[in-house]
Amino acid sequence: MPAPGRTIYIAGAGIAGLTLALALARFGATVVVLERAQGLAEIGAGLQLSPNARRLLNRLGLDAAIAAKSLEPTGIDIYPFRANRPLVTLELGLAMRAKFGAPYAVMHRAELADILFRACRRFANIDVAFGVRSFDARSDADGVSVNFEQAKGAARDARVFGLVGADGVNAATRTGLLRGPEAHYSGLVAWRALLDFAALEGLLALDRTSLLMAPGYHAVCYPLPHRKCFNVALFTKERPGAAASVTAPTRPRLPRAAQPSRHFSAILEAGGDNWGLWPVGTVAAPAWHEGGIGLIGDAAHAMLPFQAQGAAMAIEDAAILAPLLMTEATVEAAFRRFDGLRRKRIARVASVSAGNGGVFHLAWPFTLGRDLALLAQGKRGHLRRLGWLYGYDPAPEVEA
Repeated sequence: MPAPGRTIYIAGAGIAGLTLALALARFGATVVVLERAQGLAEIGAGLQLSPNARRLLNRLGLDAAIAAKSLEPTGIDIYPFRANRPLVTLELGLAMRAKFGAPYAVMHRAELADILFRACRRFANIDVAFGVRSFDARSDADGVSVNFEQAKGAARDARVFGLVGADGVNAATRTGLLRGPEAHYSGLVAWRALLDFAALEGLLALDRTSLLMAPGYHAVCYPLPHRKCFNVALFTKERPGAAASVTAPTRPRLPRAAQPSRHFSAILEAGGDNWGLWPVGTVAAPAWHEGGIGLIGDAAHAMLPFQAQGAAMAIEDAAILAPLLMTEATVEAAFRRFDGLRRKRIARVASVSAGNGGVFHLAWPFTLGRDLALLAQGKRGHLRRLGWLYGYDPAPEVEA
């Protein structure tokens, strides 16, 4: 049975932190979320919710709200370099529902964050503290002491059961409180833009996502009908210094040897000089917890985004950790069990994601083998190949 009255602090009001807060509150925990920003910020753009993540969000009562703000693509159009038509369209839509019992959806990241935040506001036992200037924590045998300062200088202290760092790839919880590693720059950057439907009319489907592959770079595009635009993420390689030097919107830099295809030329033209750049960092923290302080999501295990599973892994983390924090005798025991349950799966997903990046960026003649393999796989091969990923379901929720 869940232990009533336990107080959990969470650092970070992103997807990981808000999902964990909501899951914990449903078990009766008192939850305080610490967030440096003054409010929910529209960081990033698109977000893909595969069935393994959507299934868990549905159990938190969010199905209708997500359905109202998302699109279920009917498939993924895969374009080899300079191809005018898709080589193959991988089935999503009804095929995903039938196979995995939950939809595959795309939406704007800010809208999922807003849905989670609104759900959290319905619980009197969740407090989201925005404008946190700094926080510190100390763990001992009896729990965790937390102190933090908000924007107007008000200081608060608390004695809590545990603290969870959900503060992202550059987590202060990991690097400061747990003395863990800084994020590792992958050598890749994501150029992001939201492009009006009209700018790409007739080029990309409005009911499917598109994967455009090229030598040394690739792009993922999917429609956001509620905003009447495409989310586009274009991935290229950049030296660390060059990536850090881009601080304002600009035009993506493509490899010199690869002249853009028809699709890439249209996308680049539509985005103009309004592309934002995000260096892609990864994290492989050797320790996800120490005493009563632990990590989830990108704070613990940020991976390359080429299987679109970063948010999904954070949502899985939250769903698994919440009941452990409420049923284990000690917070350290909860974090130990969480570590044991998650390490192998996270490593497998990270490996697949990294491998995909290499496949997407192949140059001729290596693309010949890749394209033949895609054709041989067919429209439904991914349903078998990724069944271990999309069909994953942690133990049923512990009854309150």
